[in-house]
Amino acid sequence: MAEAMKMRATMEGGIVDVKVLIQHDMETGLRKDTKTDKLIPAHFINQVIATLNGKIVLDAQWGIGIAKNPFIGFRIKDAKPGDKVGINAVDNLGTKFDGEVVVS
Repeated sequence: MAEAMKMRATMEGGIVDVKVLIQHDMETGLRKDTKTDKLIPAHFINQVIATLNGKIVLDAQWGIGIAKNPFIGFRIKDAKPGDKVGINAVDNLGTKFDGEVVVS
């Protein structure tokens, strides 16, 4: 299986620019399987938490309106090269996605 999460954190003028791509189907529960004509069960990421050196800097609550393979980008002040940015995501079935990147 391919890597579930790709991350990058770079300094831009004293601010860390973080970009994260999470591999996930993000099923809404509203789409039908064309072969069986039955609804495909909901399966989506519902929480994303970002940390800087263990301190929470972002706590996002998601729902079914987020696209397949979601991308999230955000900026963090008061960070420096060598700091660690972590991402923890959980979907509605309890699957966890974790990643960490060092600020460059």
